[in-house]
Amino acid sequence: MDTASPFSRVIAIVLDSAGIGELPDAARYGDEGSNTIGNIAAAVPLSLPTLRAFGLGRVVPLDASTPPQAVAAYGRMAEQSPGKDSVTGHWEIAGLVLDRPFPVFPNGFPPDVISAFEARIGRAVLGNVVASGTAIIDELGPQHVATGLPIVYTSADSVFQIAAHEDIVPVATLYEWCEAAFDIVARGHGVGRVIARPFVGSPGAFKRTSNRRDFALTPHAPTLLDRLHDAGITVAAVGKVDDLFAGRGITSAVHTASDDEGMNEVERLLGAVTRGLIFANLVDFDTLYGHRNDVEGYAANLERFDARLATLLPLLRDDDLLIITADHGNDPTTPSTDHSREYVPVFAFGAHVRARDLGTRYTFADLGQTVADVFGVGPLDHGTSFLQEIAL
Repeated sequence: MDTASPFSRVIAIVLDSAGIGELPDAARYGDEGSNTIGNIAAAVPLSLPTLRAFGLGRVVPLDASTPPQAVAAYGRMAEQSPGKDSVTGHWEIAGLVLDRPFPVFPNGFPPDVISAFEARIGRAVLGNVVASGTAIIDELGPQHVATGLPIVYTSADSVFQIAAHEDIVPVATLYEWCEAAFDIVARGHGVGRVIARPFVGSPGAFKRTSNRRDFALTPHAPTLLDRLHDAGITVAAVGKVDDLFAGRGITSAVHTASDDEGMNEVERLLGAVTRGLIFANLVDFDTLYGHRNDVEGYAANLERFDARLATLLPLLRDDDLLIITADHGNDPTTPSTDHSREYVPVFAFGAHVRARDLGTRYTFADLGQTVADVFGVGPLDHGTSFLQEIAL
């Protein structure tokens, strides 16, 4: 254990898209009024006893009742990087703040990009539009099944997405197509991610599978994960964390098929990692509910996570620091199905954590700077550690 820190292990869990209110510049992104958890709470009564105890009701209104005394340190964090996607959010959490956004393509990708991709894979593509992933699969899935032509689409984020039916295009082939697209749009044009979107089923009942894979740019500068890895400190990634950092700074990684499986892996790693960072992303909030404007589904997933969090707490050691946060918003109550530019919550819990209000943090990088402080691998280029504010 680092002598300056009472912690030898950090468990950081990112609730993908669980924002708590619009940032001051939200209007630039068309996200006025977005408040993912707050608006869900206004629409659906939420039973979140563990997160309420952590202080959730003190950072976002949940109902008219007085929030209970918090048992964790609680606050909210603003994003300084331009953008509102998972790569940008996770990189900033790890201490890397972007000075310019990844490029987006609100009218689809230029003809030369599509032509280059078609030449690489030896066939034409369908789509090349901005679309909801489930909607475009419903719309173009039958034509794809009949022709074998992949469905290409993008969103408000910097992303090139390729959807294909697993019975028509083997998943391994889809990944090869994504690698070809990555070479063209990521290395060639700076697009943040290429995402494989395999699906199964028949027309009218198509369903995306857990074989999704993200191909992300490599961070252009060292992150918290690099600092930890270089110091010989374990970084265990759960969910899409490994993809978002292009594998850099990761000691071990496991991809998961659901948030429940993600929490299973976190619990497993508590028995396997004696010192280091367990860094998990729970993506169902975003993929299954935020992007589909499923308010009730999102609410139910929050309640499922709250229950899993309650079972996780007794497994923590006295020298553990548990951090819960998010990477952006995705308010399912708004007409948009895209991410939203929001504050994110930050909670810190442990036997040696002082329960207190952390206020509004200037940048997500405060989290990364705190973890760097825990392990003595800082300072990072961005962020202000709150370790001394919380450590008992």
